[in-house]
Amino acid sequence: MPKGYKSKLNLRDTESAIKKFKDFFERALSYELHLMRVSAPLFVKPESGLNDNLNGVEQPVGFVIPDAGHCQAEIVQSLAKWKRMALKRYGFKIGEGLYTDMNAIRKDEALDNLHSIYVDQWDWEKIIPKKDRTLEVLKETVKSIYRVFKNTERFIAFEYKVLEESQSLPDDIAFITTQELEDLFPDLTPKEREHEIAKEKKALFLLKIGGPLKSGKPHDGRAPDYDDWELNGDILFWYPLLETAFEVSSMGIRVDEEGLVKQLKVAGCEQRLSLPFHRALLDRQLPYTIGGGIGQSRICMFFLQKAHIGEVQASIWPEETHQVCSASGICLL
Repeated sequence: MPKGYKSKLNLRDTESAIKKFKDFFERALSYELHLMRVSAPLFVKPESGLNDNLNGVEQPVGFVIPDAGHCQAEIVQSLAKWKRMALKRYGFKIGEGLYTDMNAIRKDEALDNLHSIYVDQWDWEKIIPKKDRTLEVLKETVKSIYRVFKNTERFIAFEYKVLEESQSLPDDIAFITTQELEDLFPDLTPKEREHEIAKEKKALFLLKIGGPLKSGKPHDGRAPDYDDWELNGDILFWYPLLETAFEVSSMGIRVDEEGLVKQLKVAGCEQRLSLPFHRALLDRQLPYTIGGGIGQSRICMFFLQKAHIGEVQASIWPEETHQVCSASGICLL
């Protein structure tokens, strides 16, 4: 925990600020990207192929529904694939998109100041023509989202004067690829590289996550069946309160038919090609899209200057965490 930390907002003011913050950010994101809010599932059937396997090792939380023929269900880990099918099903056109509140349980998450088993984020997805599956379109979309972050920073500073002297985001977001980052810091681990570049740039988009680098290893894991590993990335901020790189969003242009087959082969997951989602994509029944997720609790924590994610969301923590937070004056919800 940071030395001498004291929250600038008490518990009731924090709860009020969370609501104001989320309402403002949601409206601004919807306006900037031309998105419509839709409802989304909390759970899906495993055989649909719609759930996200994240890095390939996290196990979704599952249960049986007795009154639905004792069918199996899994709580979603993200809605990356579901959104693409929803755009088709709801009749969205090129240039139109959707967003939704995504709530998930990731039971295998390693818990710390930034990570909880409860995940809440805005998942968004937008239809683009195939010709727009380019690096330029990806970068322009990132810049649009960054404008939402900057506007939100100004809004929070206006609403809560005590937060005026917050960590100021730079005017522009920087771009760097994972290979360029490995070339800069070949002797560091991927997380250490993120730390160094975030400290320098303050806000950046780290491009091309998932595929192997010159070292033979990927920078980080990415599921092979939604993001195109050449056209994706993470938005990272530098968080001076905790002196760490701070991921707020993962996003990208989604795989086309060729990319799906190629990435599944690299990942050794070719058996997924028989699943409904993957068959629909191969048969060109789904639109070409760009999309991502933006962590709600993460950005509340960042802009409200909190030291622990448990200060802005209710979850379950080890007893040791409760003891350390209590001794540090941190009030977990």
